[in-house]
Formats: sequence, structure tokens, C-alpha cells
Amino acid sequence: MQTPRTPDSPPDSNETRSGTPISLRTRLRSILIGPPRDLRDRSVYEHISLIAFLAWVGLGADGLSSSSYGPEEAFKALGDHTYLAVGLALLTAITVFVISAAYNGIIELFPHGGGGYFVATKLLGKRVGAVSGSALVVDYVLTITISIAAAGDALFSLFPYEYQAWKLPVEILLIVVLLLMNLRGVRESVLTLTPIFLLFIITHLILIVGAIFMHASETPETAREVQTGFSNGLATLGAGGLALLFIHAYSLGGGTYTGIEAVSNGLAIMREPRAQTGKRTMLYMSISLALTAAGLILCYLLWDIRHVEGKTMNAVLSSSFAGGSTVGQGFTILTLVSEGALLVVAAQAGFVGGPRVLANMAVDSWMPHRFAALSDRLVTGNGVILMCIASMAALLYTRGDVSHIVVMYSINVFVTFSLSMLGMLLYTLRTKKASRRTKRRILLYSFGLLLCSTILVITTLEKFGEGGWVTLLVTGAVVALCFGIRRHYETVSRKVAKLYESLIEVPRAPDAPDEPLEPKPTDSVAAILVGDYGGVGLHTCLSVFSKFPGHFKGVVFVSVGVVDSKEFKGEGTVDALREHLEDDLQRYVAFARKQGIPATYRYSIDTEAVEGAERLCLEVACEFQQIMFFAGKVIFGKEQWFHPLLHNETAYAIQRRLQWQGQMVVVVPIRVM
Repeated sequence: MQTPRTPDSPPDSNETRSGTPISLRTRLRSILIGPPRDLRDRSVYEHISLIAFLAWVGLGADGLSSSSYGPEEAFKALGDHTYLAVGLALLTAITVFVISAAYNGIIELFPHGGGGYFVATKLLGKRVGAVSGSALVVDYVLTITISIAAAGDALFSLFPYEYQAWKLPVEILLIVVLLLMNLRGVRESVLTLTPIFLLFIITHLILIVGAIFMHASETPETAREVQTGFSNGLATLGAGGLALLFIHAYSLGGGTYTGIEAVSNGLAIMREPRAQTGKRTMLYMSISLALTAAGLILCYLLWDIRHVEGKTMNAVLSSSFAGGSTVGQGFTILTLVSEGALLVVAAQAGFVGGPRVLANMAVDSWMPHRFAALSDRLVTGNGVILMCIASMAALLYTRGDVSHIVVMYSINVFVTFSLSMLGMLLYTLRTKKASRRTKRRILLYSFGLLLCSTILVITTLEKFGEGGWVTLLVTGAVVALCFGIRRHYETVSRKVAKLYESLIEVPRAPDAPDEPLEPKPTDSVAAILVGDYGGVGLHTCLSVFSKFPGHFKGVVFVSVGVVDSKEFKGEGTVDALREHLEDDLQRYVAFARKQGIPATYRYSIDTEAVEGAERLCLEVACEFQQIMFFAGKVIFGKEQWFHPLLHNETAYAIQRRLQWQGQMVVVVPIRVM
């Protein structure tokens, strides 16, 4: 017989905590992804959280990397009217600072993260929040897609044109690599990518400063050319036509700002105090992005850079700046490699932010609840895998065409931006304290809403036939799916609550003893797997003793406290969850004893319900020699294809695992018509 283990006993190196051998699959998974995090370690949150600099690398890279394609798209839209680049560079930098400043207010108001989803949900209503969250989910899929596609463009700019056929397979491979890195954990993936980020900063600082400095002596001549071009533009297009052209180019450069929200969405992975860490991260990102994007646009103008087939404009600029010498070619290669690598880092934001939004929506029942579950590496594994699959599909659909993807990408980003600005503006207007700071914020959010909505409307109208319709269609489908999922969960919850509401106040049995009784290790015992205190668990308990009258001498209520995305908020997470768990279990024990049934409870804390329940049940089986396990399962009169997706098969999964271990397990039906 196995020696019982306490919940705090460490497993043997070749065994699970229940004493069973570790399988080959588990060993391989540990090598690729890493061993499970220990939730009993109170410092575990500190070990996986990010300081401002690392958050800048992991989340700010998304914004900074957009300078690889956003400014290029805006500059190309100017056509022959490149003299407008000066105003375009200035307005680009202003827009970055305005949106960043607005999101600092969001960080203060929502220090636990959530970004646009929480802003819309709390300030504009749950339904608007679902729309914003759906747009964000699609946005993060496209974050990965465009980052990897742009990385492929940058890297393959170093090779002859005939090598372009290999670009798409390499991009797919990069997504798979990022999948494995993110399943290991966020902090590990960010630490690995930090040197790449720093290399990008150094090479692009040299490129931009050096390119502007080399043309410093030509500044008066350039100013005259800009003035002459502007005068000719007014003569040929008129003030209205010139303004429309400028707004058109500015809007098509909307991809430049697409990574700014990643910081507010990723606050949950930042070091305490999160609000200060988030605002510092936002400062780093806004300064670096504004200077890089505006600097590149000015360099395109100064060096008269034009689009070349098979090469990015940054590649053309770097080659022109560095020259054809060995050192120059080496610098160009280093610059483009760092740019391509940073774009891969930027895809990291999609793997971090996307699953977080999915998890927040799953907690609110807009998405299947399984997306809120954390893996044993404390990452939302289901969301990470979904991001991987969806981004691959988008990459294959667009064939990695950055110009196509950036249109799809920008629309959803500015849907969320506009809703966030509107929500914060209305919230600030409702603030009764009419201070100078309040007035400044009203002006900030009003200006931000104007900029974001302008970009959204123009991009949608201009590019509707070039991919915009796909984004709107997909996002609309996700929104409809969310409403359908939410309606289903609410319907099932009402039916279950109504079915068993009478069980909550079951009277005390007349023959129930006054003193509390616990089952003995030698008694025949029913072990009942329960969750929160309610009708489902009570129904399961009463069903067991009515179907097996006189057989069981006691009951053990077994529960696994699952640390999911709703619960995992910091160092006090496990303690708070343990208190809630014990309170519910004590209520179950009190209920059973009122019916004259000796009762006790056992529990554990885990990140995965099935594996955690298996370990705990095997430990309980070691303690009680004659035991049978029972688990409740919601079943429907007419099973639909989507029921297994929305309702996890926890009971059946636990039954299969425990039966393989030689235990008796009965699934008790919870019928829902």
C-alpha cells in the first residue's frame, strides 16, 4: 500500500505526487515547455512577473516593431507629394503621444489589466465590451500575422528575389517556435528575446541619427523643396485635395500605432505596483516609437527613398546609408536581421495579450470557460494554441502580404481605440470634480477619439474592398459567437439553479446526531467531487445515498481549487482561494452531518482540474481503504455538437484516469432539459 502524501509533500523525481511513474509524454513536455510551477511557492508570482524594462521588451516591442511597416505604408501613400512627409512625421509622433497618454489613464483606472475590453465593459456596457473584446481577439491574431509576415519581408530582403518562395514556410515555422516559447511561460520567452530588442534599438538609432546628420548640411535646400512642393500641390490639388491626400496617407499609416494597447492589456504579468510599472513601460514605448516612426519618415524624404520590389523601404534606406563597403554591408545585414528578429518579438504581444483577453472574456462567459484555465506553467495554454492556429490561417489566407494584412489589422485596432477613448471621455465627463486635471483629460480623450475615429473611418472606406470587408466579417462572426455562448451559459445556469434551488435549505434529519462525526479510514466511504457550494453538489450527495442505501458509512467531499485567469492576481492568490475553498467544503460537511452522515473533506490547489483531481483522489484512496468516487455531470436531453466545446468533460476525464488507476468512479447525471 502506498504511503499517504500530504499536499505539501514534494514528488519524487521520477514520480508524480500520487506516486505513479512519469510518462514519456510528460517527460517530453517538461523538456520542451518546462516543469510545472509550484503554487506552494509564495514567490512564484514574482518569478514570472515583468519589471518595466522587460515589459517594454515583451509588450512594447509590438509597438516599436510597427515602425517597420507603418511609416512605409504612410509614405508610399503620399505618391509624388513627398513634401508632406514633414507634417506626416510630426502628426505621427503627436498621435503616438496622445494615444499613449490616454492609455495611461486607462492603466490608472484598471490596474489589473484588461485594456480595451475592460474599459468598454465597465464604462460602455457588457455588450459593447463583447464587441471590443472580439475586435481585440482578432487584432491579436493579426498582430502575430503581420509581425511574422513583416519579419519575413525584412529577412528575405537580404536574399535574391527568387528565394521569396521560401518566405511563407519560414514564417509558419517561426509561429511554431513562438508557440513553444510561450507555452513555457511569458518571462522565459521575454528574457530569451531581450538581446534582439536591444540590437534593434542600437542599429536603428545609428541608422536614423546618422542618416539625418549626413543630410544636415542640406536642410535649407530640403526646406526650400518642401515649400516649393507644397505651393505646387496647392496650385494643382487645392487646399481641400491636399488635405484629403494628407489625411489619406496619415490613416493608411495607422499600423504605426497598433501595439500601444498591448501594455494596458498585459498589466497582469507586470511587477507590483502594476500601475506604476505599466505607466513606465508606456513611457518607454511611446518615446521609442514616436522617435523611430517619425525619424524613418524624415529619412525617407531626405534620402528620396522609393519602394523596390522584394525589398522593404527600410532595407533600401539602410543600403543607401551604409553604402556598398564590407562594413556597410555588414551594418545593413545586422540592421535588417535585428528588424526581422524584433518583428518576431512583436508577435510575442499577440501570444501574451490575445490569451489574456480570451481568458477575461471566458471568465465573463463570452468565450468557452476552458480559455480561462491556466496550464501548470501558469500560462493560458488553450488561448496560446488558438492564437497560433488562427494566425497561421490568416498568414496562409493573405500569403504573407503585409500591405493586405496591415489594412485588416488597423481596422480592429482602431475599433478598440475609439471605444476606449469614448468610454474614458464619458467617464471623465461624469466626474463631478471639475479640476484642471479633469479638463485636461477631457481635452485629451476628445482629441484621441477624433484621431482614432478618423483613421478608422477612412481606412475602412478606402480599403473595404482590399481586405477591410474580411476583417469586419470575421469580427462580426466572433461577436455573434460571443453572444451565442453567453446566452447558452445563462440559460443552463438558470435551469440548473431552478432545478435544485430547493436543496439549499434541506431540513435537518430527525435522527441526525448532535456531535460532528467523521468517517473512519476502514469505513466504506463515498468520495464526492464538488466545486462551489450549490445545488449540483448537494444533488450529487443526496443521489449517492438514495441510490446506495445503507452501503456507505460516510462521505468525503473532494475539491480542487483551480487557479485560473480570474483567480491569479498576485501573491495572495492561493491563500484567498484556499479560504474560499475551505468555506464551501465546510458547508458541504455541515449539510451531510445534518442528514446524519459522517463527513469530512480534502482539497488541493492546482492549475488544471483533471490532473489535480487525479492526484488528490489517489491520495484520498490511500487514506480510505474502501472508497468509491462520484462526480456530477451536466447532461442535456438533446446533445448538441457544441456542448462538449462549451462544457468541459471534467467528470468523464477524471473517471477515465481514475479507472485506469483501478478506482471505482460513478458519474451522476445532472439533467438539464
